[in-house]
Amino acid sequence: MTRTTTNLLGIVITILAGIYFYMTCCSSCFQEAKAAEPEQVSTPPPMIQQPTNNPLILSDGDLNYKTEDNFNFKLSSNEFIQPLSNNVATGISSNLSSYLAEHENKVVNLVGYYKSEEENKTAFPNLGVARANSVKNYLISQNIPSSKINIGGELKDDMLPDGDTLMGPIDFNLDEIAENAQEEINALYQKIKDNPLILYFNTAEASIDLNTEQRQKVADITRYLDKVPDALCEITGYTDSKGSNDTNIRLGQERADFAKSYLVSNGISENKITTASKGKANPIATNETEEGRAKNRRTVISIK
Repeated sequence: MTRTTTNLLGIVITILAGIYFYMTCCSSCFQEAKAAEPEQVSTPPPMIQQPTNNPLILSDGDLNYKTEDNFNFKLSSNEFIQPLSNNVATGISSNLSSYLAEHENKVVNLVGYYKSEEENKTAFPNLGVARANSVKNYLISQNIPSSKINIGGELKDDMLPDGDTLMGPIDFNLDEIAENAQEEINALYQKIKDNPLILYFNTAEASIDLNTEQRQKVADITRYLDKVPDALCEITGYTDSKGSNDTNIRLGQERADFAKSYLVSNGISENKITTASKGKANPIATNETEEGRAKNRRTVISIK
């Protein structure tokens, strides 16, 4: 074998050996490195949540009415958006009204929903009750007696608004009149008479800012007025002893009228409210101190 042949054979052997070592060593390293790389998983696009749409459902016995429409409200508002859809108006006037007229033992329970992020600017304990009261007044306008309507409110944070509008945060449920309904009304009357709603005013000032307990009293008064057809809300204004009698009578009347306007703006019927002023009469504390005079500057809201 010549030297040239030997050299060529050595070169070939070297190349083959290199290929062998690459295939057995480097290739396996490459495979392991590739396997160690995290697998690329494609992330699906986020789902777009659809606004909550609560349909109007009237269902009880032979009453079976449903429409995708309902009473809608702007966020933090207690007044439903008008005009109502024809489907909602028809459901109330031609279905619910007739059904309640034909079934004397039935009442409709209105439950208004609200979100915790909403601001309650009403006189009611929460925005849900205020919304139910707004719908109640519409039902009354459709010849449904207030005595056949109950209202309530419930927190429902899972509602998704459509922009700035809540679509149908009202539920209608039909039920039978409770067996102890009259006893409850009698107890409510005594509760209001024993502990009326009292609003206090600063000197020469007429403004209202209700706390939680006072809002509940407004709800109680509203319920009693709804259930007792001839009941009236009685508002009487008082002052301290400063100033003339005529001035104090006028100021007390202004405060009583202001309280009336406030209640009317919150959905209590104007013809259900009477006002009067007793000026500086009937003080409940001494007029010799500022603390006592502040207690005497009051408006008392009760029922008769």
